[in-house]
Formats: sequence, C-alpha cells, structure tokens
Amino acid sequence: MSPLARRTLVGSALAGGAVAAGAAALRHPVFGAAPEGERLARMRRSPQWRDGRFQNPEGTRVGASLGAAWAWLTDRAADRRPGGAVPTVPRRAVSFTAPQDLRVTWLGHSTALLEVEGARLLTDPVWSPTASPGAAFGVRRFFEPPLPLDQVPSLDAVLVTHDHYDHLDWQTVRALVPSVPRWLVPLGVGAHLEAWGVPADRITELDWWEEATVAGLRVVATPARHFSGRTLGDRDRTLWCGWAVLGRDRRVYVTGDGGYQVAFAEVGRRLGPFDATLVEVGAYNALWADIHMGPEQAVRAVQDARGGLMLPVHWGTFDLALHGWTEPVERALVAADAAGVPIVVPRPGESVFPFAPPPPERWWPELDWQTAAEAPVVSSGVGR
Repeated sequence: MSPLARRTLVGSALAGGAVAAGAAALRHPVFGAAPEGERLARMRRSPQWRDGRFQNPEGTRVGASLGAAWAWLTDRAADRRPGGAVPTVPRRAVSFTAPQDLRVTWLGHSTALLEVEGARLLTDPVWSPTASPGAAFGVRRFFEPPLPLDQVPSLDAVLVTHDHYDHLDWQTVRALVPSVPRWLVPLGVGAHLEAWGVPADRITELDWWEEATVAGLRVVATPARHFSGRTLGDRDRTLWCGWAVLGRDRRVYVTGDGGYQVAFAEVGRRLGPFDATLVEVGAYNALWADIHMGPEQAVRAVQDARGGLMLPVHWGTFDLALHGWTEPVERALVAADAAGVPIVVPRPGESVFPFAPPPPERWWPELDWQTAAEAPVVSSGVGR
C-alpha cells in the first residue's frame, strides 16, 4: 500500500470514528428526542411554523461576533461570578404544607414555585449543577438549590417555557417523573419528556394562546420572542413560550426568555392585569438583544402586560453572558424606579406574597456595573 493510500485510509478511519462518536454522543439522553409522527404534524400546522421551523413574527437578529464568543469562553473576570457564598433561604417541603392564595418562591434562575389559589406549579425546573449538556462545558450554578430536589412539595403541574439547558434539565425531569401529574410545555417539547420517562398522558403541549386547566386554574401559553434547541442541528424545531396562570381572582405572568415584543401588550389586554410578573432580566448583550431583552425593556414589558409586581428572574445563578453577575438587578432597580414599577428582589429560596412585598433589600455585593447608557440593550424593530 502506498503512503498516500495509507494516509487516506487512516484519515477516513479517523473521520469515520469521529462521525460515529458524534452520532453516539447525540444519542445520549441529555439531548432529548426529536418530534415525529402526529406531534410533528401538529407542529407543522402551527401559525408559528414556517420553512421547516418555528419563527418569531418580529424576527430575531443575532449579531455574529467571534470576539464575544471568545470572551465568554475565556474571560473569567471576578464580577461575572460571585466571589463568595450567595445568601440563600434554605427550604424544606414542610415550608409549603399550607395552601396559599398567592405566593411566589424564587429558587434561582427561572425556577420558581407558584402557589395560586391553593394550586402549586413549578416553572422551568433545573436542579443540576450545570446548565449545559455536561460539566465539561463549565456553566456551573453559583449556589446549591435552596430547596433540595427530594424536598419539592406535591405539585399540580410543571410549566416549561422552552428546551434550553438552563430551563429544561433531563436529570431533574427524571427525578420528578414519579410525583408530577401534569407537564405543560410548548409544541414539540413533549418529545424530550417522553424520552426521559414522562408518560404521554401526563404531557400537554400548547401553541401560543392555547390553554389548559390545572387544579381549577387557566394556564395559557403566551408568545415569546426567543429560540430553541439542544444541539447544533435542532434549532427552532420546538416552540418557546411564556405562561399566564389565571385563577378566579389571582393572576401571575411568566414571560419566559426573549426579546422585547409587541405581544406583551396583547398579553396585558387579553389576560391581564396580573398580580405579579416573573420577567427575565439577565444573560443579555447588544449582539443578541432580540432574544434577551435586558433589564430596561423587561420593565417596559411588565408595564405593557399590566404585570403588577415585578419579580426579576434569569439572573444571579449561571454565568451566561459578559455582564457582571449583579448588573442585571442593579439596572432593573434603576429602571423600575424611574418607571414607577413596583419590584421585589428575593434571595434564592425566599418567598414573596405579592400583596405585601418587602422593599428591595440589597443582599448581593456592591460591584462595578455598566449602566443602560454605557451598554444599551435594545431589541430590534418594536423594541425601539
């Protein structure tokens, strides 16, 4: 065999091995499963489905920047992660035995326990130490979950906004399977849940503006301006959403992730006013303002939706952008004060009663941070 043939054969073997290894890796449970059959057919009938994927009415322009990507991977500036322990409020199941008319307990990032007129709902449950396919990717949480997974109280349902790793964690799902009677998810996400052991008859998949009834509550899937995917090849193959939880008298809005959108006002007209809104304020950058709106537009979203008390989420738990870890809440407080929007900033694990919220109390350190004027984040189109 000639040297060229030998090199070609070796190269082909290595390439084939890499392809095989990649294919095997993609079969790991962490990646979930692709929708097929009637689930896929239903997705294709959605008004949000065009040209083989889900799309946002306003579009989402994301700036390409190798510099930003490299900085996120390599910059370990002190202000992007806490320098010490994050103060949390430890909780146990016994903390949630008495039914509550309206209580919100923030557990970190976008995970929250909602108690509305005696029903109990859990949003975007993530208990794993990383918000990524594996520990090697390094997106580690800043603190241990204040409520241990084996202490999660009985639930009426879990609400999932989309299938990104910081919102849908396969190990957490598997742990909750025996105890959760209902899973409400946007279109297509049910394929992941079934792959992780959730019985099909416990899964309700909804398109925007569709709704389900849970323990006497109306739960409505609301529009969001975001994207989805768990691998490089499945972007936008499942839908994303927010959630409006509507009781007889109490109402809570969960915006989900996304850029600023005209639909916030429509949510307010059709489903508001709300007593409290859990709104994302972190992981923003000017390059991707169409998929993460930033603190200032988060305040505007609460105003548009007639959102009541603003409770910032999606911050202070994972390092997912280039801003300092305390910057989102600093900017949110400034913007909310300027707009006259009531705001509360609980510690992880702390419960909030929206009709008697405590005044914002600084439990995070005072660090340098960039103002809205220094680092503006403005979604395109309707966001101006």
